[in-house]
Amino acid sequence: MSVLVAKGLIRQFNGLRAVDNVTLEIPEQQVRALIGPNGAGKTTLVGLLSGRLACSNGRIDFLGRDITKVPPHKRIAMGMAYTFQITSIFPSLSVHENVAIAARRLCRNEKDTRAVVADALKRVSLAHVANTDAADLSYGHQRLLEIAMGLSQSPRLLILDEPTQGLAEGEVAEFIKLIHDIRQNTTVLLIEHNMDVVMQVADVVTVLNHGQVLFEGTPADVQANIEVQTAYLGGAHVKA
Repeated sequence: MSVLVAKGLIRQFNGLRAVDNVTLEIPEQQVRALIGPNGAGKTTLVGLLSGRLACSNGRIDFLGRDITKVPPHKRIAMGMAYTFQITSIFPSLSVHENVAIAARRLCRNEKDTRAVVADALKRVSLAHVANTDAADLSYGHQRLLEIAMGLSQSPRLLILDEPTQGLAEGEVAEFIKLIHDIRQNTTVLLIEHNMDVVMQVADVVTVLNHGQVLFEGTPADVQANIEVQTAYLGGAHVKA
């Protein structure tokens, strides 16, 4: 079963097509990586999928339902969660309270909420800072907090926009382990510049360039493709 099917997506800004006839299909429990040079249209595409931007044309189906015109909060209720390229947390609240706000969408009572929060924080290795104000976390830990907020909603699809940005080397290694854990029951769409991460976690990689799909295939396929190397990787061969 395909969790997400997007067909012929177009987003136009004053004559510029930031997303130009993009078709994307993501099967259940797949880790799909979306890569491309700056300005390729990745974040705009995520905006269309999440509902934060309206499509100029095209259709988006999520779990078999047309959600093209469904607002973001209803997509979240249906099982779609996402993190932003720029962190979006409540800095004056504690780490626990941040995740609890997200978890309460599904939890029936505070006891359930506490259990879900504890599990989400444990999975992203932030349990030890549960009572710390979010503003006092490092930028990398704020990124992990956002992921915990997404996980607390038990999503069918988790969209992560530049999740390793700001993470230390050890934190990136933990993030890779986390993705392998998440994929057991959640489909992941990962927008990522760190090619080492992409090569280690992705089943399929979709490459955008100038708002269009340039190439799609396995990490090994991407490694070997000359067009991708020229457009995105600067002609350099990427090691897995």
